[in-house]
Amino acid sequence: MAWNEPGGGGKDPWGSGSNNAGPPDLDEIVRKLQERISGLLGGGKGGGGAGGSGGGEISKRTVGIIVAVLLVGWLFTGIYIVDPAERGVVMRFGAYAKTTEPGPHWHIPYPIETVQLVNVDEISSFSHKAAMLTKDENIVDVELTVQSRIQDAANYLFQDQTPEKTLRDATETVVRKTIGGSKLDFILTEGRSAIAATIQERVQNLMDIYKTGLLVTSVNMQPAKPPEPVKEAFDDAIKAREDKERLENQAEAYANEILPQARGEAARVEADAKAYRDRVIAEAEGQTSRFSAVLAQYQKAPEVTRERLYLETLERVLGSNSTVLLDVPGGDSLMYLPLDQLIGKPKGAQTSGDGSAAPDLSRNTTASTRTPDLRSRDTARERGSR
Repeated sequence: MAWNEPGGGGKDPWGSGSNNAGPPDLDEIVRKLQERISGLLGGGKGGGGAGGSGGGEISKRTVGIIVAVLLVGWLFTGIYIVDPAERGVVMRFGAYAKTTEPGPHWHIPYPIETVQLVNVDEISSFSHKAAMLTKDENIVDVELTVQSRIQDAANYLFQDQTPEKTLRDATETVVRKTIGGSKLDFILTEGRSAIAATIQERVQNLMDIYKTGLLVTSVNMQPAKPPEPVKEAFDDAIKAREDKERLENQAEAYANEILPQARGEAARVEADAKAYRDRVIAEAEGQTSRFSAVLAQYQKAPEVTRERLYLETLERVLGSNSTVLLDVPGGDSLMYLPLDQLIGKPKGAQTSGDGSAAPDLSRNTTASTRTPDLRSRDTARERGSR
């Protein structure tokens, strides 16, 4: 039965047994609580019953133990561990004090110092897409993805109120500036990687100026696209550019094939010319040496040398004449000679009519009309002396 129900005997929940329905006595409650704590900790004993006035008191030693335990527990609350992917930012009365590296650490417990752990290895990313105006007044759709992480935990927490928003705004500004300073052909073809690198560098410079504590790890730029209404015209232009590059490559390959051949032909002609020059010079030098040798012999025996030169000249000039003259004293007028075979065969390969070797008639056969008498020889000798 509840204490305040009718017929409850007028007892209150504090066990005072009083029939008075008024509020409980707070002094009595505190006294009873002191007695119970003193009994648990071994303090002074009570001097009477529930109605006594001389309750036990807590000793100074007990109070010191309690204070020491509470102080040790409070100091233990300052121990914290920083994971390898985190940095600990210690704040003293709400202001930045220091940054701690991974491992166990201790700080002055709350409320003097507090620690906030910041993950510096977590990669965050966002995408940006917009239509922009190029340097040559064309419109192009650009889409890119920016990845970043926290580089300086203190700057990230205290220098900028919204570092992520600052990064987005800086990215949009840099992208418009970079695209606006580039031509459309460069953006659509080979300039994508260079533009992405430029954007990353410029965004990081702004992050360092604003002290956001963020590090831009990469900027991935998707292939730029022209607006849909003019996409077909741009595709035709790109195809024409590719055809141009293909033809240029073919022409370059043809030139690389022809030029070595032309250089080789030129080297061969040059070598032939040098060989001809050397041969002509050698022949001229040989003729000069022969003339000098003949001149020395002529100075020693002019008559003999003159006759020899005359005969050699007649043999060289009239050697191809088809006239054959036999000078055989007492020869038979019916001698048969195969003149057609003798004339047609080279010297040293003449044969007679029966197939045997023909007699050597070189000493008795000449290309000029000669008489067997001595008077004709003297006449020829006199002609040579002239």
